[in-house]
Amino acid sequence: MSKKNSTVVTEFILLGLTDRAELQPVLFVVFLVIYLVTAVGNMSMILLIWSDSRLHTPMYFLLSHLSFVDLSYATNITPQMLVNFLSKRKTISVTGCFIQFHFFIGLVITEYYLLTAMAFDRYMAICKPLLYGSKMSRNVCIILVVIPYAYGFANGLVQTILMVCLSFCGPNEINHFYCADPPLLVLACSDTYVKETAMFVVAGFNLTCSLAMILISYIFIFTAILCIQSTEGRHKAFSTCGSHLTAVTIFYGTLFCMHLRPPSETSVEQGKIVAVFYIFVSPMLNPLIYSLRNKDVKEAIKKVIQKKLFAK
Repeated sequence: MSKKNSTVVTEFILLGLTDRAELQPVLFVVFLVIYLVTAVGNMSMILLIWSDSRLHTPMYFLLSHLSFVDLSYATNITPQMLVNFLSKRKTISVTGCFIQFHFFIGLVITEYYLLTAMAFDRYMAICKPLLYGSKMSRNVCIILVVIPYAYGFANGLVQTILMVCLSFCGPNEINHFYCADPPLLVLACSDTYVKETAMFVVAGFNLTCSLAMILISYIFIFTAILCIQSTEGRHKAFSTCGSHLTAVTIFYGTLFCMHLRPPSETSVEQGKIVAVFYIFVSPMLNPLIYSLRNKDVKEAIKKVIQKKLFAK
């Protein structure tokens, strides 16, 4: 396409989950409720961990950051999505789109390695209990948090730069409810080979690398648990891993479905449904998973409720 006949795109139109007008108010209410539950759940988890001294341990320190990341990437997408449900013109500026794109990739990759750090924490607690206090010191915990953030946002920046370098001069309708890789690549009118290759390499490497480290940790953990002679001891050791395993299964299962496919109209349509699970459902469920399956968290919640009742 010649430069004379091309038009530089200044905004994108987000087509959303469906084009059926009668469903927009219903979807607005559904996703508003989901977001409010996500926000309250994750904020409550963060405040609970930081306010209760019994939860000032490496496991809960990492969990507080997992809650922060869950809340952040849900917040990165949900407000714009809610506005679009009630708007006739569902637009987002090119700059706003790329900012959303950058933060989403950065936060998702951060979550990969926070979940990996949490698996390492469980490995140290169960397989090396005598060394746990020294090996999981405060400085080590800070490093285990800083590295995922730095690495995640560095990856996001590289992916965003590659996306910005593409030309968008034709259709500007993104067949999704947020600025995602596949639907944006479909709209590009310049060669997408480099960006598409980078997308597969980054998604494939980070998914498989982080998941491999989690699986290796759990191989050692399960081996150590099987060596425990008492049934009660095995149950207690496994119960400390149950919440993390559930969160990992939900998060990684949906991400593998989402990213490891070539961009096409069919994959984009399927990707919208899958994206709902890891953007909305997973962040909403994580606080429930960790609170309902964790004795320490349940006791901390009871303590807060009792304080409120006695205060009255």
